Amino acid sequence: MSAAPTLDHGKDRMLLAAMTGEGLRLFFPITALHAALWPLLWIVGYGLDLPFATTTSPAQWHAQEMIIGSFGAALVGFLTSALPEWTDTPRLRGWSLLLLAGIWAVGRIVGMLGAEAFIVISAVADQIWIALLIGYAIFLSWRRRTMGLTGFILFLAALSGGAGAIRLAMLSGDFQLGESAIRVTAFAFLGLLGLALARITTPVTNLILDPSEMTSPYRPHPGRANLAAGLVGLLLLAEFAGASGEVRGYLMIAAGCAFLDRVAEAFIGREMWRTEIVALGASSGLGGAGLVVCGLSLLGLPLSFVGGLHLMLMGGLGIGVLAVLSIAGLLHTGQPLHFPLSARIAIAAMFVAVLMRILPEFIPWMELPGGSHTLAACCWSFSLLLWFKAYVPLLWSPDTLDKETC
Repeated sequence: MSAAPTLDHGKDRMLLAAMTGEGLRLFFPITALHAALWPLLWIVGYGLDLPFATTTSPAQWHAQEMIIGSFGAALVGFLTSALPEWTDTPRLRGWSLLLLAGIWAVGRIVGMLGAEAFIVISAVADQIWIALLIGYAIFLSWRRRTMGLTGFILFLAALSGGAGAIRLAMLSGDFQLGESAIRVTAFAFLGLLGLALARITTPVTNLILDPSEMTSPYRPHPGRANLAAGLVGLLLLAEFAGASGEVRGYLMIAAGCAFLDRVAEAFIGREMWRTEIVALGASSGLGGAGLVVCGLSLLGLPLSFVGGLHLMLMGGLGIGVLAVLSIAGLLHTGQPLHFPLSARIAIAAMFVAVLMRILPEFIPWMELPGGSHTLAACCWSFSLLLWFKAYVPLLWSPDTLDKETC
């Protein structure tokens, strides 16, 4: 009579071990759920408002929750899995990951309602998990005596500063400070994206060109590797220094062109039409296009800065994150690198979401059913929930533990 409870307890322990076997197994599903549900809640449920936000800007809460919340969870999952792989050190597992998830969740609970009374608690929680990532990267760098993680550490520090400034702006009612802080967090994530794509694109391309992994037929120009991230770093310095709009505009155009240049890495013959390659190339392309649009807007051209920002974040970062979730979700569970149909549909749906969100910014007379945000939010959420349904059975299966193929 007591065998069944014991068996169930054993299954629960195996499930927990699979969920916390490495960072991406826990945080990638969290990313998908938060990124899918938050926009629907804010747009459809709250009507672009928040229940307890009376003196703070709901739009800045939205930006904070998408960048620091959704993309932040993806960042935790990616770095806690990738940094040990790059430094050949043991990965974080078990309760250390659950602790990180709990700290991250404190800020998200506050953000879900726009609870101004708890801004300080939320701010402290966000600073803690970012600081833990920085400390982890510094520790691995010291342990392996390498400078290869310096870029990640610097961009994480910028992210920490931007996240803190957003909360300070909310507390002080300084709207302009909040807008500047949002730009800093967005650019910090673009820098991290540039560094990540430089490390991801080449092995993924070679794996597609030669699944046997016996050769490395693709070798990109070394000067292209960190150019985009480096120019984003200059842009961040200009933001921190309070440079003029013209200076920041030219730097945005330069960084955007560097991202657009990375699209050339997708030209590998007929295999360039593989969804895995298209998604990585589109991440660079849309991120770069968004930066160029924002830069031209600051230089006085009649282009929507908000439209460029969404092209950069929803398009560049959003599709980049979904591509990483889809690629790593296969390779870290022992699957061949070939997106299932659900992943291909998810990426297509995210493309549609980006178009639905930015077109009204550039075509003001364009009217969409349900307004300019509802369709975009629905397509965006559908994309991520579809990924969640397809990948969670792999990531949370005890059978896929220790079957990594990357």
